[in-house]
Amino acid sequence: MNLIFATANPHKIEEVQNILGQCISLFSPADFGYTQEVPETGNSLEENALQKARTIWNALHQNCFADDTGLEVFALGGAPGVLSARYAGPHANMNANIEKLLRELAPHANRTAQFRCVMALIIDGDEFLFEGSIAGIILPEPQGVRGFGYDPLFLPHGYTHTFASMLPEEKNAISHRALALQKMQQFLHTR
Repeated sequence: MNLIFATANPHKIEEVQNILGQCISLFSPADFGYTQEVPETGNSLEENALQKARTIWNALHQNCFADDTGLEVFALGGAPGVLSARYAGPHANMNANIEKLLRELAPHANRTAQFRCVMALIIDGDEFLFEGSIAGIILPEPQGVRGFGYDPLFLPHGYTHTFASMLPEEKNAISHRALALQKMQQFLHTR
């Protein structure tokens, strides 16, 4: 099966293709000539995932999916949440987002957090949502060089390495994105 993944992030495409394996062939919107930025102006992960998938469906009329992922830190009321990629501002990079998170979390003893991912799938115009989450804690300083985003700070419960310290296959076996993708993949196999 061919699916367009509504992202321009090559890290995400590689990670998702590794999780899905060979049964699903992933394409980017650019592979079909769509090079505009895909909007994500929703107030929730669900709204953003649906908005991105609908944008690609409406432009290309091809089966597609999109995700939105957020780090939800309980001491910060669920922040950065839907703003995870833009936490330190609209043009912030990973390091600026990490620095802001650590500053805001510094006075709090509770460092419990979760990564949550919502996948929006559009098949023949029908929409479906799948969610995955993994709980853990935010470390006081980054550890590891793999992954992206907040991976260097996130230590999943029951593990001794951050996402950024894990091999890709280790992370892909337990991550929030992997859990949402597994649900989507099971759905596609039974459809």
